[in-house]
Amino acid sequence: MKRFRCFCAFFALICIATNPSLAAEEPFESAAKRYLSDLPKGDTSGVAALVARDGKILFQGGFGLADISTKTPITPETKFRIGSVSKQFTAAAILRLAEQGKLSLGDKLSKHWPDFSHRPDVTIRHLLTHTSGLHSYTEKAEFMARVTKPTQPAKLIEWFRDDPPDFEPGAGFHYNNSAYFLLGELVAKVSGKPYGEYLRKAFFQPLEMNSTGVYINSAPPAGMATGYSLAEKKLNPAIDWDMSWAGGAGALYSTVGDLFRWNEALYGGRVLNADSLKAATTPVVLPKNVDGMKYGYGLMMYEIKRLPAIGHGGGLNGWSSDLIRLPEHHTTIVVLANALPGPPELTPAAISRTLAEKLLADEIKKLPPPAEDRSIDPKTFTAYVGRFDYKTAIMTVSAENDSLFAQLTGQPKNRIYPKSKDEFFWKGVDAEVIFLRDEKGQVNAARHSQGGQTFTAARLNDDAVKLTAEMLEPILGQYEYGPGAVLTVSRDGTQLFAQLTGQPKIPIFPLSETEFEWRIVPAKVQFVKGDNGQITKAVHHQSGTTHDAPKIK
Repeated sequence: MKRFRCFCAFFALICIATNPSLAAEEPFESAAKRYLSDLPKGDTSGVAALVARDGKILFQGGFGLADISTKTPITPETKFRIGSVSKQFTAAAILRLAEQGKLSLGDKLSKHWPDFSHRPDVTIRHLLTHTSGLHSYTEKAEFMARVTKPTQPAKLIEWFRDDPPDFEPGAGFHYNNSAYFLLGELVAKVSGKPYGEYLRKAFFQPLEMNSTGVYINSAPPAGMATGYSLAEKKLNPAIDWDMSWAGGAGALYSTVGDLFRWNEALYGGRVLNADSLKAATTPVVLPKNVDGMKYGYGLMMYEIKRLPAIGHGGGLNGWSSDLIRLPEHHTTIVVLANALPGPPELTPAAISRTLAEKLLADEIKKLPPPAEDRSIDPKTFTAYVGRFDYKTAIMTVSAENDSLFAQLTGQPKNRIYPKSKDEFFWKGVDAEVIFLRDEKGQVNAARHSQGGQTFTAARLNDDAVKLTAEMLEPILGQYEYGPGAVLTVSRDGTQLFAQLTGQPKIPIFPLSETEFEWRIVPAKVQFVKGDNGQITKAVHHQSGTTHDAPKIK
């Protein structure tokens, strides 16, 4: 099954619930310390965090445990795997080599890899912006079964080289680890040095980033945290990815202090020249109505309470990270966590935004309030009522007392306000939704924008197969998908959810009484009964392959 957004640019995309606030009258350093100190509950994983403005560290600290078994606390010096935060280092290396005339962003992929001659129109720029159309290897059904064993770059590239493309180059956007793995290897090809060695010589040594490098499982650096995954309310050591599978897509480890030094150098003009930095922080132009991100080269552009921000998140089993820059306010915020999935209150993206909102509260107050169009007739709100497929959850829209409300699975109901006809916004978070209509004028989808990302959610057909809670009950339980990989099937009312070890809980939808489908990925599962009439296994169908998973609980 697909590993959703491996090494992800994860920004809690549809986390509509508002973050906890910090007391406005309390000085920032003490407020931040109090807030973060209250997050870890008991002997649990935790976070390291750092906040800086104008080149000065205002606050840094560690909270929770780097190793639960030895009760080793997290400190600002604790090292974490940073997942997709690595992508900006890969992109910066490519841009540095381009500045030196050693490659061009317009180069065809096949110029450097003749084995990709069957993808003649893919360029380096397409790889940088997730617009190449290459299929991401982390979405291959066998990925999780392979990721704990070492691999070689050539073998990994060969494994995904001939996969059918998702779209023509430039015609779409899809977050793509194949692209960034290739970029990491391209750095090595062009520079004549291994990827990690090039980064060390070009960036880490000059910037005194002495606690950053490519993670090597057989020789982990001293001071590393242990990565955990939360399952059934218990933290256990996470699946240990061999980071040879990550390369330029997400293989680095670092500390909050080193990432602060990186941001200061990057945005201070000590990593790239002005033209390269501008290109890296300019969103790629996508075709009209194509879903995607405001993505440059290894960096995303978005807003925090309508203040411009640039950054990237990262995530893989056991690890989650967020590194952001608010350029107009010369502010850096870093949050690194040693659990994924982890305790919800220890999500780096949510923590970094809470810290930003406290630090820049005065600047946020000066902004004019978002404009609500009060001329919109509330009677028109009934057109939007229904359920929308948000892939990892369901958004239920309801109309009550001349107001429109939206509720995401597992989150509180929030009022949304009209910005114009068919366009609404949340006041508690930086999110907007445009309701789309078909040729008959009927609302058939919702286009949601948040955190620099936009996606389209189809309206669910309420005439679809309906199953009762009693019909679903025999399916609930756990299914063994492979070594260390268990699919847990649960329900909320009559909505069934499936969660693979180390991945989010995802709704699945019935095609019959025993067959269900995912909508975030083209995959189906058939629950099979034995001679005794009880469910004995799940048969998973994806990408032309079939996989049997016996029921174990």
